[in-house]
Amino acid sequence: MARKNLPMKFKFSFSYFCFPALVSGFLLSLAFPDSGLYPLAFMALVPLWISLDNLTIKQSFYAGLAAGLAFYLPLIYWISPAIVLYGGLNLAAGLSCLAILCIYLAIYTGIFALVMKWIPGPSWLNPFWGAVVWVSLAYIRTYAFTGFPWGVLGYSQYPNLAFIQAADIFGVLGISFVLVLTNGGLTLAWKTFFRQKRLEKKRLLSLGLIALIVSSVFLYGHFRLREVRQWIADAPHLKLSVAQANIRQDQKWDSGFITATIDRYAELSQQGLPCDLVVWPETALPFFYGKEPVFSSRVDAAVRNTRTYFLIGIPAAEPSGKGYLYYNRACMLNPLALVTAHYDKHHLVPFGEYVPLKDLLWFMEKIAAGAGNFSKGKTGMTPLDFAKGKTGVLICFEILFPDIARQFVLNGADILTTMTNDAWYGRTSAAQQHFSIAVFRAVENRRSLARSANTGISAFIDPTGKILGRTEIFTTCSLTRDVPVLAETSFFTRHGDLGAQVCTVAFLLILVVKPIKKRFRRTL
Repeated sequence: MARKNLPMKFKFSFSYFCFPALVSGFLLSLAFPDSGLYPLAFMALVPLWISLDNLTIKQSFYAGLAAGLAFYLPLIYWISPAIVLYGGLNLAAGLSCLAILCIYLAIYTGIFALVMKWIPGPSWLNPFWGAVVWVSLAYIRTYAFTGFPWGVLGYSQYPNLAFIQAADIFGVLGISFVLVLTNGGLTLAWKTFFRQKRLEKKRLLSLGLIALIVSSVFLYGHFRLREVRQWIADAPHLKLSVAQANIRQDQKWDSGFITATIDRYAELSQQGLPCDLVVWPETALPFFYGKEPVFSSRVDAAVRNTRTYFLIGIPAAEPSGKGYLYYNRACMLNPLALVTAHYDKHHLVPFGEYVPLKDLLWFMEKIAAGAGNFSKGKTGMTPLDFAKGKTGVLICFEILFPDIARQFVLNGADILTTMTNDAWYGRTSAAQQHFSIAVFRAVENRRSLARSANTGISAFIDPTGKILGRTEIFTTCSLTRDVPVLAETSFFTRHGDLGAQVCTVAFLLILVVKPIKKRFRRTL
C-alpha cells in the first residue's frame, strides 16, 4: 500500500528508470577496447530493454539517453584531453565539447528506447524490430552531419574471428544486428520464463529462430574461415614494411626536429628490407615535400638507398584562385624517388581538420588549427600502383567509413593500407579502439590491410581479420610481414551496406505508417 502512495516525482527518480539504463551503458563501454570484455555486447542492452516495460514514452527516451551517456562518456573520454592539449582550449571548453558530442551520440540510444516503447510491435517480434531500429540509427549516424560512426556495436567483436566473418556479407552493421537480436532474445527469454505464467508458442518459436540465426552466423564463420584460409595459402604474397617513428606530438611540427625525423624514418625503413613497399604514417613529413628542396632531397636519398616503393603521408599545398589549398596526402614514390601517384584525404575530421560552416562557427577554428585547415581531396578512390600491386589508402578517420574501403577495392585495390597519427590521444584507449576498426575493413572486403601509425598501433591484418603482427604504442620500431593478395570480391564489396539500407527503409516506413494507421482506426 505504501508504494501506491509515493509521490509522482518518485517515478521520475534516478533509481526508478535510470539505474538499469546506466548499467546497460556501462556494460556496452566495457565491451570495447581496452577492457577485452567483448562478450558483454551480447547481453549489455538487456537491463535497459527490460526496464522499458515499466516506463512511459518520455521516460523511455530519457532512459535511453542515460544509457548512451554511460556508454559514450567512458568510450570517448580521450577527446577532451586531446582538445585541451593540442586544440588550445581550456579545460572547461574541452569538457564541454566532450559533453556535447556524447549527448549527440546518446540521442540515438534515446531514440532507440523511445521507438521500442512507442511502436513496440508483437512481443515475439520485438528482438527483430529492436535490431532493425538499432542498425537503422547506426546507419544514419554513419552519414548524418558528415558522420561519426565511432562506437558502432559490431566493432566490439574484432577479436571474435568466427563471429565476424559474416561481415563479408552484411558489414559491421550486420554484426551489430545479430548482437542486438541476441540482446532482444535474452530479454524475451527473461520475460517468457520468469514473468509469464503461460508459455506462448510464438515466443518460443521466436527464441528458436534467434538461436538458429546466431548459430548460423558462427557456423558460417567457421566454414568461411577454412575457405578463406585456403585462398590465402594459394594466393601470391607481397612483403610490406611499416615504420613507426614515435614522434611526440609536441615535437612533430617543430622545425628543429625535421632532419632528425627524416633520419629516423630512413633508419627504420632500412630494417624492413628487402620488401615491396614501405609505408610511413599520416603526415610523417612535417614539411611540404617537393617545395622545400633541402629536406625533400634528404627524403629522396633515403628512398633511393632502399631501392623500393614508398607510401608516405605528407601535408600538401596547391595554389588556387583564393591562395593555397592544403591537403592531407598519401604520396607514392618509386625506387628512384619519383612521385608516381597520390591520394588526398577525402573524408576530413570536422573541427579537427576543418571547420564546417566556418562563418558561423568561427570560434571553433582554434581546435582545427592544431591539426591543420585542410581541403577535401578530389583524387577519388583510385588505388595507387606500386611494384607488384595496387593499394587503396585510407587516411586516419577514413577507416571508420566502410564505403571508402569498398570503393577502393571495386576500383582494383588488391591490398588496403591505412595511415594515421594517434599521438594526439596519448596512452588512452583511443589507439586500440581506432585499430580495432581496421579489422572489419579487411574482413568486409577480403583484403590484407597494413596499418602505419606514428606512435602505434602499427599492424598487419589478413583477409580473415587475423592480426599477423602489431606494435605497442609509443615504441620506435618497424614491422615487416608477408601479406596475401586475394582477387576475390566479397558480397559486401559488391553491394555495400545493403542489409542496413533495407533496415533503414523498413524503419522509416513503419515510423510513418504505424501512426497513420492508429489515427485512421480512431476515426472509424
